[in-house]
Parts: sequence; structure tokens; C-alpha cells
Amino acid sequence: MASPLFTIFIILTTITAFAQKKATINGTVKDAVTGETLIGASVTLQEFSAVGTATNNYGFYSLSVTEGEYTLLFTCVGYNTIAQKVSLHKNQVVNISLSPQNGLQEVVVRAKRLSNENVVSPQMGVEKLNMSQINQVPVLLGERDILKTITLLPGIKSAGEGNTGFYVRGGGSDQNLILLDEAPIYNASHLLGFFSTFNSDAIKDVSIYKGGMPAEYGGRLSSVLDIKMNDGNDKDFAVQGGIGLISSRIKVEGPLVKDKGSFMVSARRTYIDLFLKLTTDTSIRGNSLYFYDVNAKANYHFDDKNAIYISGYLGKDVLALKNVLGTNWGNKTGTLRFNHLFSNSLFSNTSVIYSSYNFVVEGLQNAQSFKATSQINDINLKEDLQYSIGYQHTLKFGFNILQHDITPGDITSPKNSSYNERHVEKRYDFENALYASDEWNISKHLTFLYGLRLSGLFLMGPGTFKTYDDAGNTISSKTYYSRSNLVKKYINLEPRFTANYVIDDQNSIKASYNRNSQNIHLLSNSSSNTPTYLYVMSSNNIKPEIADQVSTGYFKNFSDNAYEFSTEVYYKWMQNQIDYKDGSQLLVNQDVESLLTYGTGRAYGIELFLKKKYGRFNGWIGYTLSRTERKFDDINNGHYYPARQDRTHDVSVVGIYQLNKRWAFSSTFIYGTGNAVTYPTGKYSSGGLTTFSYSQRNGRRLPSSNRLDIGATLDGKEHKRYHSSWTFSIYNVYAHRDPYSITFRDSKTVPNTTEAVETSIFATLIPSVTWNFNF
Repeated sequence: MASPLFTIFIILTTITAFAQKKATINGTVKDAVTGETLIGASVTLQEFSAVGTATNNYGFYSLSVTEGEYTLLFTCVGYNTIAQKVSLHKNQVVNISLSPQNGLQEVVVRAKRLSNENVVSPQMGVEKLNMSQINQVPVLLGERDILKTITLLPGIKSAGEGNTGFYVRGGGSDQNLILLDEAPIYNASHLLGFFSTFNSDAIKDVSIYKGGMPAEYGGRLSSVLDIKMNDGNDKDFAVQGGIGLISSRIKVEGPLVKDKGSFMVSARRTYIDLFLKLTTDTSIRGNSLYFYDVNAKANYHFDDKNAIYISGYLGKDVLALKNVLGTNWGNKTGTLRFNHLFSNSLFSNTSVIYSSYNFVVEGLQNAQSFKATSQINDINLKEDLQYSIGYQHTLKFGFNILQHDITPGDITSPKNSSYNERHVEKRYDFENALYASDEWNISKHLTFLYGLRLSGLFLMGPGTFKTYDDAGNTISSKTYYSRSNLVKKYINLEPRFTANYVIDDQNSIKASYNRNSQNIHLLSNSSSNTPTYLYVMSSNNIKPEIADQVSTGYFKNFSDNAYEFSTEVYYKWMQNQIDYKDGSQLLVNQDVESLLTYGTGRAYGIELFLKKKYGRFNGWIGYTLSRTERKFDDINNGHYYPARQDRTHDVSVVGIYQLNKRWAFSSTFIYGTGNAVTYPTGKYSSGGLTTFSYSQRNGRRLPSSNRLDIGATLDGKEHKRYHSSWTFSIYNVYAHRDPYSITFRDSKTVPNTTEAVETSIFATLIPSVTWNFNF
């Protein structure tokens, strides 16, 4: 017999269900001009400002509320707000197209109606970049660069000039998951880091998560950089591009079937190699130095419930010194996605993803010719579902099955070469995950975002696997595993939790905890992020890296949401960190795991961020005060020492001023504490050769870095079907010599003394001009 309490509960639940019957409204929000789906557009009720949702990565939204008469507000940064009246007494589909804002006056007028999403959203440690702002930030040689722009945000530090690598809250450059339409990019650099892989013409949305990482992401410790490509214009055909001093780009897009399907193809290439062919200097002529990349995407919407997307990327770099040395590297990706709406509340995205990264180094001298190759191939099956339960709960859950195929390195050579052929066995594994998360709007003031990710690595044969002793110097066992045999497995639970307490519409306090694990590791004994880095997987010797991070922050908007201010404090613990032993040779080494040492790390700091979003003048100021340290038993006597990416102070200032409809000016200023480096503490001579000795790892600092860049954009006269603009920029305005490295040698002028030699990549200002067109 049921208890009286249980009976009362059933009665009250039934009464509530009938008394407050709900209906669901769902649909897609798009750009009215191009038909592009809009990510992160806000959908709220005018009558109840606390009730609302946001479009997902595919522009879809779903909102369930009690039946009644409502006014829905659709808002998105850079677009005019639409108020839509609905009589909600049954489930409805409402698709909305928002018009882009045009003109200075429109921006100012609409500022009072803009979103306070950064305050009310439970997500913390996330930054979303506006592509129009990215395109106005002055950069090297006029090449708009997403990766250079994100390093102007607090908590994200550049790896230095000539480098697209970046560090997030104390993590290494390999601890960032970089996704392009869900496909991982392993090396996001062109020309040894002077430019990034991402052509901004092809990009629609950029989000970077540096704390409180959602459960659907995993595989890296520090951050996720999620980049979405443009879908293509499904209204009309369009062409845009630009011609610069060293590179040109072009994009073509248009409808496959108007309002139902579209395509986009974007390409970019440098032509430094063409100038090299024209020179009369025989020492330069014949060398190669160029890169190209191609982005492509197509989609088709069968109906309101089914859509298919296919996208891909191909990029390659070629650098070669004639008859001496050559290298090339590149990424290839392909993503096939199918969106299906099971009901008004249940959205599904199924993806099959391919990613490949390879690099080749060639010795071109006859007697010493060789070819060294390394490669990573990934195939990933991914299922993501989103289920809206009223306006209080939004569930996300899914899985992915990822197969890695890694070739650490092979050397081949002709018979007359002095190099012997060497082969390192391929490694195969599966990296799988299950996840679930819920955004729970408990009340107008309190929201929880919590989830759990279960990740697992399964290392498979075939191959011979060695186990080393505790010191890592001696092989203790060697075992051969046949194909499909399980060698080693690691299972990790990764809880994620964020809480947001909204004080009022302009103020909130957030706190988060998250754990992440990482099974693919980047090894290098070089201080620059070159394509010769070596990737290895967790194995019977290498354990998964693990990081736990806690953070809390205060978020405030003011002046009708035109200004944002935030401060975040974080602390991160890192386990199973990997470093190399001094003097290690990593490339094409059959016993590379014997060269590694393992330890722990910690990172902590405070980030301050002030941003003006709208009006004639906008931009931001970011400041980070932080500390990043590592600890290894056989380095620095087992004491903590500064990591290479440790910088105490990091400042960035970005300003963009729209003078009138035709002229816009921009400027950036950066300042940072110098990188931690290891200097020699002594030396000895033998046979006329000087050998330097070193003690404390990273015990000294390079001089601080600072730089000022300026830019200007001149829009051409308006035409009905054609538009053009000129972009001018000066990189390193006051010709500051930022130190790239400092080396030591015997003085050439004073006997028995040592001199330090500082190297700078850019010791002068660099002007650039680019002509952009769109028709």
C-alpha cells in the first residue's frame, strides 16, 4: 500500500501538470542577408527576462514555457533586435532572420537593447570573438589572424614573435584543443608561426574556453578553441577577397538551392617564392618559401528537421634552401555532419570527422640526402544531443569514438647517402568518451551548469612495447602485441561544475571546478613551435596528463550593457607532466620514451578585463598577473621552477575608432614579462673548445617585451553590387627589438670572456597595405 506522503506527492504533481500546461517553441535564427545560421543568438521573453535560451552551434533554439501570450525577443551582437508576438497554446516552429546593423547611428541606438549574456550565462572563462573586430585589429603584413587576436585576451599568452603557439592559464601549447568545424588541428601555423592556419574570410564564429570547460569537450588540459566555418550564402552569389604585399585570398559562395542549400570555397596563397625566382642573387634564387590553404563547405536542408553539412580544409607549407635542406608540413580535415530534430525539444548532430597532419624534412645534399616523415591520422565518430526540458533544464549528452594512427618518424635515404634508414613503429589507439551535462536554471538569480565526462584510452597492437625502469634509462621488459591486442588502457572521470549567482541584470558572481585529461602529448627540445615537434600517445610508460582547475569571478555590465568588466581568479593543479632530459634527441628515436621525465605542475593568477562593445570607439584592456611552475625529481633538485611560459605580467590594449562611414582606425599595445630561460653558470675549455655548464632550469628571464601596432581601413564608395576597401597597418611602430633568444659564446674581442648575443626577429617597423573587394 502506498504511503500517504507518496499519494499526496502524486496528486500535487498531477494538479501542477494540468494547471501549468506547457508548450514548446523552436526554430532557427539566421542572417537575413546571407542565410548564415547565427550561433549564440539570445531568445528571451519580454514579459519574463529571466526566461530564455540561446541558439546552439547550428543556430537552433528550443524553449518550453507555460501556455500564454508572449513577446519573444531575438538578439545577437551586430544585428537588429526583433520582437515577435506569439500565441503559445501549442508547439510551434518560429524561424527568424535578423538584419545586420548598418551605420554608426544604428549601433548607438540599439546599444540600450543589447544583451547581458556575459552576466547571466553560467559559463565562465569563455571569450567569444566578433569577426568584424578581428578584421580591424592591426597584424603583421596585413594578414588578419585569429590566433594573434586571441592572445590579446587576459589569461592567453603568445608564445612569442614568429610563433602562433599560445599558452592558456599556465598550460603548454599542446594543451590547447583547436577545432575547425569539429576537426582537430595539430599545427595551426604557417611559415613557422608568422601566420595562422585560419583564413578569416572563411570563419563565422570563434569561441575560446579557458576555464569551466563544457563536458562535450575533452582531450586537452588547458583550453578549447572552437572555430566554425561559414556555411555559405543561400540567398545570392558573392565573391570577396584581398590582394596584399605577400599574399592574396579569394572566397566564392552562393546557393545550391535558394533558401535550402549553399556552398563556400575560400583560398589563400603567398607568393614570396615568385619574387625569389625573379632575383638575380644566385644564393637566393631557387629557394622555396610559400604556403597555401583552402576552406570549403556545403550544406543542404531537406526540411525543418533534417540538414546535412560537409566541410573540409587543406593547407600546406613549403620551405627549402636550394640543394641543402627542405621541409613541408600541412593539415587536412574533413567533416560530414547530419542534423536531425527528433521533436521540438530534442536536437541531434551526428558527425564523422577526418583529420591528418604530417611533416617532412629532407636533406638535399647528395652524400647526405635523407627524408624524415612523421604523421598523425584521426577518424572520429561523434554524436551530440541537446534536450530542452522547459526553460529550467537544457541537457546535453553524447559520445565519440576516436581512432589515432601515429607515425612518430621514419628516415629513408638513397643508397649513396651517409644516412642509414630508420623506422619507428606506428602506434594505434582508440580515445573514446561519454558525456552528459545540464544547465539548471534554479531561479532568476541562481544557475548551475554541471556535467560529467568519462574518457578512456585503449592502446592497441601491433608493435613491440618496451617498459623502462623508474629512472627511465634501462629497458626492464619488451613484449610484442599482435594487431587488435589491447596493450594498455586508461579510464578517467572528469567532473565539470559551474555556478552563477546573478545579483541583478548588471552584476553576477561565478565559480567553477573542472577536471581534464590528455592522452596525446607534444615533445620538443626546441624553444620555438616548429613543425618538427613529435607527438606521442599515452602508453605503458607515459600516463595521461591530468589537470584540476578551480576559479571564481565577478562580472559587471554598465552603461546599458555597452561596457563589460570582469575579474577572474584561478588555481590549477597538473599531474603527469612531461619534459625531456637534457641533451635529448627526440626526432626518429626508437627509444624516445627513455628520454622523458615526469612530474607535476601548478598555475595560478588573476585576470582583469574591461571591454567597450559598441559605439564609435570600442576595444578592450586586459591584464594578467600569474605564476606557472613545474616540478620534476631530476630537474632543479626536485624543487619547483618557472615553466617556459611563465610570465608574471601580461598587458594588452586594443582600440578601434570609427571616424566616419569610410575611415576606421585601430591600434594595439602589448607588454609582457620576459620568458623564463636557462643561462650558463660556468664554463670550461678543452682542446680549444668551450663548453658551458648549466644549473637551475629557467632560472633567468629574457628582457620584457612590448610593441605598438596601428592600422586604418578606408572603405570605398558605395556601389549597388560592389564594395572595396583598403587596409593599412604598421607593425612594431617604434621599432622595438623584442628578444627572441639569447645565446652565449666566447668573446671575439676580449680573450677569456663570454659574451651574450641577443637575436630579434623584427628590429624595425613593418608597413603593409591590402586591397579588399566584395561583390
